[in-house]
Amino acid sequence: MGNLQNRKSEILSALQTVIDRGQLAGAATLLWREGEIQALCAGWRDIEGKMPIERDTIFRIASMTKPITSVAALMLVDEGRIALNDPISRYLPEFSHMRVLRSPEGPLDQTDEALRPITFGDLLTHRSGLTYGDFHRGAIARAYREALGGDIDCDISPDQWVSRLAKLPLIGQPGNAMYYGRSTDLLGFLIARIEGESLGAVLRRRIFDPLGMHDTGFIVPREKRNRRAAAYGFDEQGCLTKRHTWGDVVVAERPDNMAYESGGSGLWSTIDDYLKFARLFLGAGDVNGVCLLRQETLLMMMTNQLTDEQRANSGWLGRKPFAVGRGFGFGVAVVLETDKTDLMRRGNPGTVGWPGAYGGWWQADPRDHSVLIFLSHNMIDLAQMAEGIGLGVWEAIDQFQTAAM
Repeated sequence: MGNLQNRKSEILSALQTVIDRGQLAGAATLLWREGEIQALCAGWRDIEGKMPIERDTIFRIASMTKPITSVAALMLVDEGRIALNDPISRYLPEFSHMRVLRSPEGPLDQTDEALRPITFGDLLTHRSGLTYGDFHRGAIARAYREALGGDIDCDISPDQWVSRLAKLPLIGQPGNAMYYGRSTDLLGFLIARIEGESLGAVLRRRIFDPLGMHDTGFIVPREKRNRRAAAYGFDEQGCLTKRHTWGDVVVAERPDNMAYESGGSGLWSTIDDYLKFARLFLGAGDVNGVCLLRQETLLMMMTNQLTDEQRANSGWLGRKPFAVGRGFGFGVAVVLETDKTDLMRRGNPGTVGWPGAYGGWWQADPRDHSVLIFLSHNMIDLAQMAEGIGLGVWEAIDQFQTAAM
């Protein structure tokens, strides 16, 4: 990355260009290399209130939650509580007799019996046959919406949610292919059931408190809500506007008494908190003397688990992100071949990371011993994405990464 201080003006200029075009409300970025750190913020956490984004601004990190939940599951593996090839039906008997759609977009009554049980390893690699309903146009899309509610917050209790999911058919045979989706949410509820407490409590005890991630959780405490970034998206004309919902999710407030906690998408965090987590992937998994995983388990998590055929065919929304130069371990993407023209492959081989739907992104490069983190609130839906609305955030991430490396 070179001298981080020398990159400051270049990064800020790149961010401000996208903000000035009305393509982004603001962003917080962080660069860390060998103990040297540069945190840079631009734009607004609340435009109307003229409140700037600051280093301690709290963002909803969406799918950047998934690697954290995956580490919690692998901690149970290290302790011998579960094994990667254990069927999840041992703990969730609701999944003992699953059916599989003959076509992902076909009728729900045209199914075959699952050839084998779903395992913990399947959930960690998204090879369970579970999906996100919004990725489909067939009957399974409506079935997911009606049965499961919102992707991030949901009024359904965890036990009800698990029971309803188990009644839906899979879109592929367990282990056959990667279908990105609800696997990590289910993994979170499994962890909670095994541990006998809520997922939030498990993550707090096992990960957040040991690492000192004091601003990370499923709920932003009332005394910290003034630091929270407001949700911004785009209207029908593509103009930046404050949003109160993203699809069927209320993005600004989560009821304090909501039992549902999304291990796939639900956490709030800050750039400094996420740095403490991301540094786990820079070698031996030691962060200021705290080791959460055995070194061999961490290495396994950071190693591609997909076959060449699965990499070539896995994808969603017409994209195949693992077809060339990229794989997927347990909860994180892995760079296999560096390509400096590709945002997701600029790190050295072995670099891991994962984005979030709200405009967040991170990577940890163990060879360069560096971490890059980008957080924003950029709430666009799939229809807008298809029209090219709201994609300026990816331009900002791309320019941030280019300037930082």
